[in-house]
Amino acid sequence: MIRICISIIILLLAGCKQTVWNDPYPASERDANTLYLSFVERPKHLDPAQSYSDDEIEILAQIYEPPLQYHYLKRPYTLIPDTLTAMPQVTYLDAAGHPLPKDAPAERIAQSVYELHVRPGIYYQPHPAFARDRQGLPYYRAGTFQLPDSWDGFKHTGTRELVAADYVYEIKRLASPQVNSPILGLMSGYIVGLKDYADLLAKQAQSLPDGRYLDLTRISLAGAEVVDRYTYRIRLKGKYPQFMYWLAMPFFAPIAPEVDAFYHQPGMAKRNFTLDWHPVGTGAYQLAVNDPNRQIRLTRNPYFHGERYPSTGEPGDRAAGLLRDAGKPLPFIDTIVFNLEKETIPYWNKFLQGYYDLAAVNAESFDQAIRIDAQGNARLSDAMSAQGMSLVSAVMPSISFVGFNMLDNVVGGYTKRARQLRQAISIAVDYEEFIAIFQNGGGIPAQGPIPPGIFGYEGGVAGMNPVVYHLVNGKIERRPLSDAQRLLAEAGYPNGRDARTGAPLVLYYDNTFTGPNAKAYVDWMVNQFAKLNIQLVPRSTDYNRFQDKIRRGNAQIFVAGWNADYPDPENFLGLLYGPDGQVKYGGENQVNYKNARYDVLYDQMKYLDNTPQRQLLINQMVGIAQQDAPWMFGYFPRSFGLRQQWVSPGKLNVIANNTFKYRKLDPQLRQHLREQWNKPVIWPVLAVLAVLAIMLAAVAYAARRRDRKTAK
Repeated sequence: MIRICISIIILLLAGCKQTVWNDPYPASERDANTLYLSFVERPKHLDPAQSYSDDEIEILAQIYEPPLQYHYLKRPYTLIPDTLTAMPQVTYLDAAGHPLPKDAPAERIAQSVYELHVRPGIYYQPHPAFARDRQGLPYYRAGTFQLPDSWDGFKHTGTRELVAADYVYEIKRLASPQVNSPILGLMSGYIVGLKDYADLLAKQAQSLPDGRYLDLTRISLAGAEVVDRYTYRIRLKGKYPQFMYWLAMPFFAPIAPEVDAFYHQPGMAKRNFTLDWHPVGTGAYQLAVNDPNRQIRLTRNPYFHGERYPSTGEPGDRAAGLLRDAGKPLPFIDTIVFNLEKETIPYWNKFLQGYYDLAAVNAESFDQAIRIDAQGNARLSDAMSAQGMSLVSAVMPSISFVGFNMLDNVVGGYTKRARQLRQAISIAVDYEEFIAIFQNGGGIPAQGPIPPGIFGYEGGVAGMNPVVYHLVNGKIERRPLSDAQRLLAEAGYPNGRDARTGAPLVLYYDNTFTGPNAKAYVDWMVNQFAKLNIQLVPRSTDYNRFQDKIRRGNAQIFVAGWNADYPDPENFLGLLYGPDGQVKYGGENQVNYKNARYDVLYDQMKYLDNTPQRQLLINQMVGIAQQDAPWMFGYFPRSFGLRQQWVSPGKLNVIANNTFKYRKLDPQLRQHLREQWNKPVIWPVLAVLAVLAIMLAAVAYAARRRDRKTAK
């Protein structure tokens, strides 16, 4: 037994010279050029015409290439060609089909014609749909092969060049009843003939057996046409300059018709051989493993067309090391691995051990990762700095606000009395305090509806909301409570009571807060109103009930928010556009705000390019909204992330999703630090074994003495 203990101790000591024991990855990957990330929920759709969620687009954007993309470094967010030779050319036509000048009034424009030129020499990722036999026919065509049980059973693959017809085919798929795209309704209002095309396809599909391929190549669409091998046109009704942003979304990425036909062969769907499970595009990466219960793995596309890292950026980007790879071919990383992590704590611990390369900072890890200084600035904690990590943050293209229902007979309306009431409340509700308490300093108070990074945003004194803030010794500060009390009295509610009746002012606050912080959120808001002696009555409901109250105009004051669909000021300013009032028109203007001057300016602004003229109109609109105060503008949330020291400096681009191709890492440094950070602690085991060995030796010694005595 003593010999066994000694042998175990020798083996443990020998093991100390080996690599770490808790490494979750195979030994073959220890020095691999692989980026390790995580995901929480399995992607439901990897078909670009169907997917409309953030977790899915993180994968889709690496695989598919829409015609446009966002510049990785420039702000405000700037569109550039992805697979095109240049930005789309736009021609405006009148009702008779005659060309109009670029500055033609929007009311004269009957159609906008976008002409797009695809760059030659771009090829698809390897896929069995492109495999050909000796006769040049599809290798996997119905009746010529036995359907395999797994994707690995398709032994033959091929590729082909990307052509304009592939982009037109995807636009047609938006109308297909076999796809059910979530943007069909919206795009039917813009793309010429798309609504009629959807009706036609619905009738055609009724005559087909379930799941049989509906060949869209044989049915033309007026709003999307192929001009030649590398050129196609999209026709829109009227003028819609924001359509450019849609051209950077996966909805407008190319789909090869033969891939669609391949997946509609009998038996394919039953084995999950579909675009939702096995997408194919021209992007930097291809899907190699799709095991949504464990791991999703992307590998380098061997046919990627050699895009290069940008050579220009913003002031400060070069000093931050963001241009050190300028002009080098992309992507830098060979493989991207997403591991399923349903729980936050295990994920965070693995990041600290070096087994994940990037991490978002959430509520559970914030105190461990970040410190807020006296000026409200975020910095890394000493522990994170000691591990060589770097903090990356960006203001999100979204806003959290509190809305006043402008149809309400107390807080709504456009009288001086109602306006002063809303202004007084806006001053009293201290969002600097809210950000410090509930957002861990992760946000900035909103002066208007447009977030930083979006054209039209004005920072500093130029963008200050003069209703809520003022300058004190050159510094922007929230107006004192006395200003709010004065406005409240002028509105007819001195000290929170109706001057005519003496009754206390009682207001109602609708929200959908749930979870452990819900009561704290609500209590905080109640206390903010109490500073003006206004009694705020919370009404917490589930999301569906809340939305029903907003649609019917039954809410008085309510919490709301908006995330950018695309980085254009129209996307935010439209939330206050009168003709989009929710109660009357079913639009996104949840507070039902209507100001004639604002609406006129909006109609002018939304059709303009990002010019000084557009900025001037935006400034006027924001000023009107600040004075009318239909919102308490709330705050713009800030996102925090950490990168390990072996990952090259990167820039958070909260609009673009195809940014992994710009990432770079040092696998050797990563493995070296993993071994340092995860050395096995075996002394307790050795101590136990040593004690056990001593005890066994004592027992053996006693037994031998007893045996000797017995022998005598």
